[in-house]
Amino acid sequence: MSFRTFILGLSASFGIAWLTIVVLPFIKMRNLEPIQLSEATDGATGIFYPKRTGRIADGAQVYAENGCYLCHSQVVRPTYAGNDLFRPDWGGLAADPDRGDTRRETNAYDYFGEKFAQIGVSRVGPDLSNLGRRVESIYAVGKDPSAWLYAHLYNPRLAPDSWKSACPSFRFLFEERKATGNVSADVLPFPAGKGMELVPSAEARALVSYLLSLKKDQKVPAVLDFSPAKKKG
Repeated sequence: MSFRTFILGLSASFGIAWLTIVVLPFIKMRNLEPIQLSEATDGATGIFYPKRTGRIADGAQVYAENGCYLCHSQVVRPTYAGNDLFRPDWGGLAADPDRGDTRRETNAYDYFGEKFAQIGVSRVGPDLSNLGRRVESIYAVGKDPSAWLYAHLYNPRLAPDSWKSACPSFRFLFEERKATGNVSADVLPFPAGKGMELVPSAEARALVSYLLSLKKDQKVPAVLDFSPAKKKG
């Protein structure tokens, strides 16, 4: 094998991978076309708009700045690429009290309007695509979901079974100050230390708002629903 052939083969190997993994997905997702809903398949008409709630921009920036994407993904993989849809509540809720089975796979429109898609680097911790739904329906039932997340960020080992968590503490996002006896609305309902009270910073509030907004189990048009058929009844 000549040196020229070796260089051409090496360039082709890396070039093809770069085209298929980077260039083509970028081209496909750069200008997503609006999807027209069909009465026959979707039970509605009009244009499909992905739902967005919470302080997305500010919270997403705090999420990125603190490297949350290094340990958490936001991708419910297609069934052919893994078993994410069958992991407990990752792809939505198997039995939502109001909407039934909301589980589905991720699609490109789940990141529509986001400046940076937080798809993640690895999965040291669980996928967060539907964390907001899980916190409200499973982790903090009958409680304030924001308080549950604040407690987890301040000390991930506080909640039941949280000893299993490898998540680091984000105490620097909170202010510990001397308790004065007049408890204000922004003081968290768990102690910071003797004679002290805990207050979340603006960054902590934005991050919690962003995490609670992660509910990517919205019903999607039939052309985007690649999930396996769900059993009825």
